[in-house]
Amino acid sequence: MKKFFSKEVKIALAVIVSLAVLFWGIEYLKGVNIFKPANFYYVEFKNVAGLTDSAPVTINGYQIGMVRGINYDYNNGTLVVMLGLEKDLRIPVESKAVLATDLLGTAQIELKLAKNDTYYNVGDKIPGENAKGLMDEVGGNLLPSVSNLMPKIDSILTNLNAIVANPALQQSVSRLDAITANLEASSRELSEVLPAVMKNVDGITTNLDSITGNLNGLSAKLSELPIDTTMAGINATVVQLNDITSKLNGTESSLGMLINDRGLYDHLDGAVMSLDSLFIDIKKNPKRYVTIKVF
Repeated sequence: MKKFFSKEVKIALAVIVSLAVLFWGIEYLKGVNIFKPANFYYVEFKNVAGLTDSAPVTINGYQIGMVRGINYDYNNGTLVVMLGLEKDLRIPVESKAVLATDLLGTAQIELKLAKNDTYYNVGDKIPGENAKGLMDEVGGNLLPSVSNLMPKIDSILTNLNAIVANPALQQSVSRLDAITANLEASSRELSEVLPAVMKNVDGITTNLDSITGNLNGLSAKLSELPIDTTMAGINATVVQLNDITSKLNGTESSLGMLINDRGLYDHLDGAVMSLDSLFIDIKKNPKRYVTIKVF
């Protein structure tokens, strides 16, 4: 027993264990679980830019394996990628392995499973294709649009140059400078005049306060006047005037009878006419009415 576990055997066992641990560590760092069984399939691509060992293999975004190796086929001039997939995965015939590259340039393989009852055998080759990258989309869609825009941009630049070279634009700029200078001068004058205006406004405000105080005093004095007594006297006077007016319009008073009695008016008018005739006759025949005796 001692001869079997000699010093050389122990060293050899230690080296073997170290190599096994190193291999397992390297595979673990690559994301490969050597204790988990996997099925291997192969895919041919013309270009595997960005694809590396241990790159993920996904179905609908879920990782079901990884790239286990990339080899160049010198006979066909293609690149053969070995895929290590989960043991339970069955790949239908006519499925595709699509190589896609993200914005950072990292590539991965996405399996597009077909609906088929026939399946590939382990170790078969799966058809592969390269998905269009961002630069391909830019080159296919954006660059033609940019090419179509270039003549329009050139025309726009030509028109802009013509506008800039137009003397009217320079005159407009000069006028704008003059307007700006006038606005600055007006602003300075306004800043100089504004304090005086504000002082006048303060004076007006003071006068308004004084007027308001006088109006308040006048209102207080008016409130102290015997307005009720005065209005009562005015009402009484109005009543008396109404009474006098009603008496004048009636026939109970002398003035009312004089004003309203037509017969009295006619008699007075006749008496006046008789007096007038009498005065006329006296002027014509004074001796008839005046007797003069001389002693």
